[in-house]
Amino acid sequence: MCDMRSLRFAPALLALAVAGLAQDTAPKPYHDARKTPLSYNGPGRDDPEPKDVREVRLGYFGPPDASNANGGQMWQGANLAAEEANRQGGYRGLPFRLIPAWDQNPWAGGVARLARVVYGDRVWAIIGGIDGATTHLAEQVVAKAQLTLVNPAATDRSIHTASVPWMFSCAPGDHLLAAAIGGELRRRGGRFALVSAIDHDSRAFVSQLKLAFARDRLSPVLHLESPGGTEDPARIARELAAATPDAVVVVAAARESTALIKAIREAGFAGILLSGPSITRSDPDPSLDGVLYPALGDIPWAFQAKFRARWGRGPDYTAAYAYDAANIVIAAIRNAGLNRPRIREAVRALSPARGVTGVIEWDEQGQNRKAVSLRVLTPTARSN
Repeated sequence: MCDMRSLRFAPALLALAVAGLAQDTAPKPYHDARKTPLSYNGPGRDDPEPKDVREVRLGYFGPPDASNANGGQMWQGANLAAEEANRQGGYRGLPFRLIPAWDQNPWAGGVARLARVVYGDRVWAIIGGIDGATTHLAEQVVAKAQLTLVNPAATDRSIHTASVPWMFSCAPGDHLLAAAIGGELRRRGGRFALVSAIDHDSRAFVSQLKLAFARDRLSPVLHLESPGGTEDPARIARELAAATPDAVVVVAAARESTALIKAIREAGFAGILLSGPSITRSDPDPSLDGVLYPALGDIPWAFQAKFRARWGRGPDYTAAYAYDAANIVIAAIRNAGLNRPRIREAVRALSPARGVTGVIEWDEQGQNRKAVSLRVLTPTARSN
């Protein structure tokens, strides 16, 4: 005799079976570009070195101002590498020199100046920009000019989704930082909330966080966006307090992250606070003590001492990555000579390279694949 109860559930069981079969038999792509190392197959490798070179110029897309809050230490780190290379003989006796291109409005005057540096000053590679948005701008120039760009510290994964073979990033991408945060939240359990700013880099990081949350089957009880403004941190802190999360993830630039975390703590939140790596940019505020963040690498004491002796202050992670980026470009030029396609190939071939930030190993798209772990912030320490 047929059991009517089993017939009632049969359509659901059949649907599950079909779904499982669909997963097992889903078509696989013939070619997955994400798993294939990018390459340049065009002309230029056989071009001879120019004879009229008096110095080896490297473009720098960032503010050439040590006092700049966002890019000052990056400029100092790149310059320190160039100075050391010149004391070691430069390139066959020719000095290396950074040629900056910048403007208060990178989207207008800045990118125009970068184009003039690329085509007018005959630079052999570019170091920059200072964040994901400006690196995207520079990407448009180098894709056309067929010129290597080594990005020191921007972690935006979308920099490498346009398959431009001239792009390399020294810092691990947002997808690796987000995976570390998602893993920690999964391990701890409990309810968590997300607070994020609306600038380019924060949005890029949140997009990777959401992918990490989906993989780990996590969902925030609340997601608040911070448009900025002096009253915003207090308002967000009140809304978070009403949601009673056990942990809060804050994604914003350094100054805004500090303001948000201060307000959240002042509102009485005593749970776990997590943040992106931006809070270790420049000198972290003492109020950030105890915040968990994805560490991009330790800065050796020897480099800290050298940087302090030259510039009168300790380096942050952007200074260390800019130092590594400049050294990678310099080593590639010494290996390949003054030829743009060969410089690009030499940068790719240097992987894995060991710098002051640790091992830099390009993935297929040209971004550092180094694993990332979380660390508790101690503002008095200079390890990032």
